[in-house]
Amino acid sequence: MFLYLSKLLPLFFYPLGLASVSLVVALITVWKQPRTATAAIAFSLSLLLLCSNAWVAKALVRSLEWQNLPSQQMPNAEAIIVLGGATKSAFFPRPDVDLSEQGDRIIYAAQLYRQKKAPVIIVSGGRIDWRNGGTPESTDMASILTEIGVPSQAIIEEPLSLNTYQNAVNVKKILQSRGIHKVLLVTSAMHMPRSLKIFRRQSIDAIPAPTDFLVTQGELQELGSTPKAALLNLLPNTDNLHQFTNALKEYIGNLIYGLRGWL
Repeated sequence: MFLYLSKLLPLFFYPLGLASVSLVVALITVWKQPRTATAAIAFSLSLLLLCSNAWVAKALVRSLEWQNLPSQQMPNAEAIIVLGGATKSAFFPRPDVDLSEQGDRIIYAAQLYRQKKAPVIIVSGGRIDWRNGGTPESTDMASILTEIGVPSQAIIEEPLSLNTYQNAVNVKKILQSRGIHKVLLVTSAMHMPRSLKIFRRQSIDAIPAPTDFLVTQGELQELGSTPKAALLNLLPNTDNLHQFTNALKEYIGNLIYGLRGWL
């Protein structure tokens, strides 16, 4: 039940969901309470304009992504852990498993393996049944890793986890059974702060190896590089709204996981 509620309830606190609820209020009250309807419409418009401009979205994303910047020389460890969320199952008309927006996780893990940073890669992630099912994410990630040259004997699958807390709990069992102590934790930079806290809460010696950065120094400099750029970056943009929503999701996740004692 917690899994369903944790995926459903936050939708109404994200900008698009909250604006939609506000517009429904406006629709209901427009005839009998026009002032309430006007206020609801103004709130919806202001919310979407605020959350979909580059200045606000990139600032919120940066506040998460830059908390665990990668070191110049990544240290060696005993295993590389890759968290799920990086693949799309091979449903028609896809000819094979596809990488999602977070697919950099798999590529970066393979790079670390080739650099001999660790002898094994642990891929962790199941598949939520109401999202069309399919093979576990761990199996999809393992498939891609082998296709890009990582030997199958160097890959360990953990196919049961449905959230980051379960990732940490289930991976800990694998680490203990194999006597592994130090690991490199690979996930998206925005997801890293929460993931790292959860893994360390499980007494796992995890070294952050973030990837999939959405905000770079160059992009921040571009925001106000010219008066025209500064103005254009205030305009609403769906990509900015998406980034803002994902960053807000992480902060809400931090709050929920903290209340449950998982951080």
